[in-house]
Amino acid sequence: MKTANSLSGGKTSSYIAANYPADYDVFSLVRIEDENCRFKDDTIRKHVEDRIQAPFIATAEDDTIIYTMLDLEQYIGRPITWVTGKTFDDVIKRGKRDNGDVAVYLPNPTMRFCTTEMKLQPIFDWWKKELTEPIEMRIGFRANEQKRAKTMLEKCNENGLQEFKSIVGKSKNGNRNKWKSFAWQKPTFPLINDAIFKDNVEEYWKDKPVRFAFANNCIGCFHREVALLKKMQQLHPKKFDWFIRKEEESRKTYNDRSWNLKIDYQKIKDWSPQFELFDDDFNECDSGYCGL
Repeated sequence: MKTANSLSGGKTSSYIAANYPADYDVFSLVRIEDENCRFKDDTIRKHVEDRIQAPFIATAEDDTIIYTMLDLEQYIGRPITWVTGKTFDDVIKRGKRDNGDVAVYLPNPTMRFCTTEMKLQPIFDWWKKELTEPIEMRIGFRANEQKRAKTMLEKCNENGLQEFKSIVGKSKNGNRNKWKSFAWQKPTFPLINDAIFKDNVEEYWKDKPVRFAFANNCIGCFHREVALLKKMQQLHPKKFDWFIRKEEESRKTYNDRSWNLKIDYQKIKDWSPQFELFDDDFNECDSGYCGL
């Protein structure tokens, strides 16, 4: 069975890439179409377009993630496969409103389809095109995250494989999609097996030539606590504004639809904390995750 490392751009999955060589290292890039957030280095931006074979204006994550993946590839001495799916803008479109405007439907903690469509789907599409046989996928859960690993394993079939439901065509009349489930990956957890904790990962990267972002995943990830969302708004105001605009667009059709079930993102932007928020006030548990 071929092996693959699922890379997020964070220190933990990068640790796996550095210490557990695989047949493939795969990274899925989340894209947005906002010119206000355009990636500043045009040479690197065009290089990314060549890698993903798709237009690249901006990412919903910290721009540092682009440099992380380029640095990591040089450090491990193996090519990293970059994949991408629909842009975030496309993923949240849900047809047209009565006046012809695009209807926007947002994911949130109770309906996390963004992970499926922008992380899992592109990796699955790559697997289906390149491999077709089940693959062992190394997942970056650390030794204290056995509960997450258990949850993932419970979703596997009787052969220990995760299944992914994908469109394989149209019905005879063309009105409906035809779906099929593919048993495609066997998740494994090398850091749990080898008792690797967060401090081991942090110590490893102290003197290595790989740049990492302050926090991974999308700037406005709805899994994050409000204080961290405010910190991300301060660090990345233009990208946070994209999340605000999409929330406003969504409410034109879905009145109660928001990213975070606790608070509107405009209120987060307007909030003035009574104390300054420092990077060290947060840890990886606060950062949100895609659930891969």
